[in-house]
Amino acid sequence: MIANINDKYDVVIAGGGPAGSSLAIRLALADISVLLVEQKKFPRDKLCGEFISPECLVHFEELGVSATIASAGGTRLLETVFYKRNGKGLRIKSEWFGQSGSAALGLSRSKMDEVLLRRAEDLGVTVLEQTVVSRLMTSDDRVTGFSIKSVDGSFCEIAAGITVDATGRTRALARGFDQNTKNRSAAEHVAFKTHLRNVDLEDQVCEIYVYRGGYGGCNQVEDALFDLCFITKAEDARRLNSDAERVLREVVFTNKRAAEAMKHSEIAKPWLAVPIENFGRGDIVPYNGMISVGDSASFIDPFTGSGMLMALQSAKIASKSIIANLRDCESISNEYRRSYAATFDSRLRVSSMLRNAAFSPFIAESTISLLNVSSAITKRLARATRSA
Repeated sequence: MIANINDKYDVVIAGGGPAGSSLAIRLALADISVLLVEQKKFPRDKLCGEFISPECLVHFEELGVSATIASAGGTRLLETVFYKRNGKGLRIKSEWFGQSGSAALGLSRSKMDEVLLRRAEDLGVTVLEQTVVSRLMTSDDRVTGFSIKSVDGSFCEIAAGITVDATGRTRALARGFDQNTKNRSAAEHVAFKTHLRNVDLEDQVCEIYVYRGGYGGCNQVEDALFDLCFITKAEDARRLNSDAERVLREVVFTNKRAAEAMKHSEIAKPWLAVPIENFGRGDIVPYNGMISVGDSASFIDPFTGSGMLMALQSAKIASKSIIANLRDCESISNEYRRSYAATFDSRLRVSSMLRNAAFSPFIAESTISLLNVSSAITKRLARATRSA
């Protein structure tokens, strides 16, 4: 038997990333009982661009973690530069997404996620690490909780008023209800991530590199480390034996600026890699009694720099729906659907259109050249990846 937990909670959450932890924090602040189950032991590395847009700072304030995040040693990022293969770039100012003079933040997921998870724990959320959801419990055509398995093999069944999938792109809970799960095709893209030292980037700048079949980004985080994260075609990864360093040299470095910035770099941490099966919106209410947040709900294109923001925003929207309708699953689902659509549908459509450019060097470079003509148009398009 797993110790120190109840057999029933108002809300149970699978996944301790920014969406799951921030939702748990908001619910705990409203005196709602929450169990949060996380597969890994924190802190842990996570494949991510590790770019925190300025709008996230408002959420950190509401969650009560601003001071801790500020002391974590991250890097202020004042601009993002999108580089064509020939090395010419388009500059996007971070303050376009916040107040005048505001900056984005480069901070590792191991640091940020640890801060949020411990904040939830301090507020009374029951947090179980190294624990997985083994199966969902259902009754009368609704999810009523889940059974969990700890690292020592112990099992336990937990009942809940509402169950939340915050497991990220894998949709570990929701995928069992996805209509197209059995017909899902192989992933067309693969993402790689590591931390580097000795990268020659401009100070306080995030750089994005366009190349055939994908794009990548690099920015400084804490401890003089640089996060490098890039996406490539799965066929290119297979051709290069899924060797991340070969993909970096033979694909990413076809971008002149990328090759220049990282020619003296040193790999500081092991490579991480994941297949990217799809982008865009999933089913945010996969079944009665269950909702999805963060990447489990929608996976927005990384080049927008708004993935972290969507995680925090979707958690806030979900918390409002749950707090207002705690004993009414149908009302929670309906309100969450309405609010989610109003907040995210527009930006997901814009990102979908831009994705077609991002994966085609000719279109991407033509777009960069056109946007360089007018900063007003560039600003408007950039904000469309955020605004409702």
